[in-house]
Amino acid sequence: MSSFDRRTVLSGALAAGVGASAAAAETPIAPMIHHVFFWLKNPGSKPDRDALIAGLNTLRGIEVIQQLHIGVPASTEKRDVVDNSYDVSELMFFKSVADQKLYQDHPLHLKFVKDCSHLWAKVVVYDSIAL
Repeated sequence: MSSFDRRTVLSGALAAGVGASAAAAETPIAPMIHHVFFWLKNPGSKPDRDALIAGLNTLRGIEVIQQLHIGVPASTEKRDVVDNSYDVSELMFFKSVADQKLYQDHPLHLKFVKDCSHLWAKVVVYDSIAL
Protein backbone atom coordinates (compact mmCIF):
# COMPACT_ATOMS: atom_id res chain seq x y z
CA MET A 1 0.00 0.00 0.00
CA SER A 2 1.44 3.42 -0.92
CA SER A 3 1.84 6.13 1.70
CA PHE A 4 -1.01 8.06 0.04
CA ASP A 5 -3.32 5.05 0.35
CA ARG A 6 -2.32 4.54 3.99
CA ARG A 7 -2.93 8.21 4.76
CA THR A 8 -6.32 8.08 3.08
CA VAL A 9 -7.31 4.96 5.02
CA LEU A 10 -5.96 6.31 8.32
CA SER A 11 -7.56 9.74 7.92
CA GLY A 12 -10.86 8.08 6.98
CA ALA A 13 -10.68 5.81 10.01
CA LEU A 14 -9.80 8.79 12.24
CA ALA A 15 -12.73 10.80 10.87
CA ALA A 16 -15.08 7.86 11.45
CA GLY A 17 -13.81 7.48 15.01
CA VAL A 18 -14.24 11.19 15.75
CA GLY A 19 -17.75 11.06 14.29
CA ALA A 20 -18.64 8.05 16.41
CA SER A 21 -17.22 9.76 19.51
CA ALA A 22 -19.23 12.91 18.82
CA ALA A 23 -22.40 10.89 18.36
CA ALA A 24 -21.72 9.01 21.59
CA ALA A 25 -21.12 12.30 23.42
CA GLU A 26 -24.54 13.54 22.26
CA THR A 27 -26.31 10.38 23.42
CA PRO A 28 -26.78 10.62 27.18
CA ILE A 29 -25.91 7.51 29.15
CA ALA A 30 -28.67 8.26 31.63
CA PRO A 31 -31.13 10.90 30.46
CA MET A 32 -32.80 11.25 33.89
CA ILE A 33 -30.82 12.14 37.00
CA HIS A 34 -32.28 12.22 40.52
CA HIS A 35 -30.00 13.82 43.14
CA VAL A 36 -31.15 13.93 46.76
CA PHE A 37 -29.48 15.65 49.71
CA PHE A 38 -30.30 14.71 53.31
CA TRP A 39 -29.72 16.71 56.49
CA LEU A 40 -29.93 14.57 59.62
CA LYS A 41 -32.07 15.52 62.61
CA ASN A 42 -29.00 14.72 64.69
CA PRO A 43 -26.16 16.24 62.66
CA GLY A 44 -22.88 14.47 63.23
CA SER A 45 -24.56 11.30 64.53
CA LYS A 46 -22.62 8.41 63.02
CA PRO A 47 -25.30 5.83 63.97
CA ASP A 48 -28.01 7.92 62.26
CA ARG A 49 -25.83 8.51 59.20
CA ASP A 50 -25.02 4.79 58.99
CA ALA A 51 -28.71 3.90 59.32
CA LEU A 52 -29.62 6.30 56.52
CA ILE A 53 -26.86 4.93 54.29
CA ALA A 54 -28.02 1.36 55.01
CA GLY A 55 -31.55 2.40 54.06
CA LEU A 56 -30.34 4.00 50.84
CA ASN A 57 -28.46 0.83 49.96
CA THR A 58 -31.74 -1.12 50.03
CA LEU A 59 -32.82 0.95 47.02
CA ARG A 60 -30.26 -0.91 44.91
CA GLY A 61 -32.90 -3.64 44.59
CA ILE A 62 -35.08 -1.40 42.40
CA GLU A 63 -34.54 -2.61 38.86
CA VAL A 64 -35.15 0.71 37.06
CA ILE A 65 -32.19 2.38 38.78
CA GLN A 66 -29.32 2.32 36.27
CA GLN A 67 -26.71 3.53 38.77
CA LEU A 68 -26.80 4.59 42.42
CA HIS A 69 -24.10 6.61 44.12
CA ILE A 70 -24.36 7.25 47.87
CA GLY A 71 -21.98 9.79 49.33
CA VAL A 72 -21.09 12.24 52.06
CA PRO A 73 -19.61 15.73 51.66
CA ALA A 74 -16.11 15.71 50.20
CA SER A 75 -13.30 17.58 51.91
CA THR A 76 -12.82 19.94 49.00
CA GLU A 77 -11.69 23.55 49.02
CA LYS A 78 -14.08 25.88 50.83
CA ARG A 79 -15.65 28.24 48.30
CA ASP A 80 -18.79 30.40 48.30
CA VAL A 81 -20.40 28.21 45.63
CA VAL A 82 -19.92 24.93 47.52
CA ASP A 83 -22.67 23.78 49.88
CA ASN A 84 -21.42 20.89 51.99
CA SER A 85 -23.90 21.40 54.81
CA TYR A 86 -25.78 18.16 54.03
CA ASP A 87 -24.97 14.85 55.72
CA VAL A 88 -25.65 12.25 52.99
CA SER A 89 -26.51 12.38 49.31
CA GLU A 90 -27.71 9.89 46.77
CA LEU A 91 -27.42 10.22 43.03
CA MET A 92 -29.53 7.99 40.80
CA PHE A 93 -29.56 7.53 37.05
CA PHE A 94 -32.66 6.44 35.15
CA LYS A 95 -33.39 5.78 31.48
CA SER A 96 -36.51 7.97 31.57
CA VAL A 97 -38.83 10.10 33.66
CA ALA A 98 -41.25 7.16 33.54
CA ASP A 99 -38.63 4.92 35.17
CA GLN A 100 -38.05 7.55 37.86
CA LYS A 101 -41.81 7.50 38.55
CA LEU A 102 -41.69 3.69 38.83
CA TYR A 103 -38.92 4.14 41.40
CA GLN A 104 -40.98 6.69 43.36
CA ASP A 105 -43.89 4.24 43.63
CA HIS A 106 -41.78 1.11 44.16
CA PRO A 107 -42.44 -0.78 47.45
CA LEU A 108 -38.71 -0.67 48.35
CA HIS A 109 -38.66 3.13 48.02
CA LEU A 110 -41.88 3.49 50.03
CA LYS A 111 -40.41 1.22 52.73
CA PHE A 112 -37.19 3.29 52.78
CA VAL A 113 -39.19 6.49 53.35
CA LYS A 114 -41.29 4.81 56.07
CA ASP A 115 -38.26 3.31 57.84
CA CYS A 116 -35.82 6.20 57.53
CA SER A 117 -37.77 9.48 57.40
CA HIS A 118 -37.40 9.86 61.16
CA LEU A 119 -33.66 10.30 60.59
CA TRP A 120 -33.74 13.46 58.47
CA ALA A 121 -34.71 17.03 59.23
CA LYS A 122 -34.52 18.22 55.62
CA VAL A 123 -34.40 16.72 52.14
CA VAL A 124 -33.70 18.58 48.90
CA VAL A 125 -34.17 16.93 45.52
CA TYR A 126 -32.72 18.02 42.17
CA ASP A 127 -34.10 16.17 39.14
CA SER A 128 -32.70 16.84 35.70
CA ILE A 129 -33.19 15.51 32.23
CA ALA A 130 -30.51 15.46 29.53
CA LEU A 131 -30.84 17.85 26.61
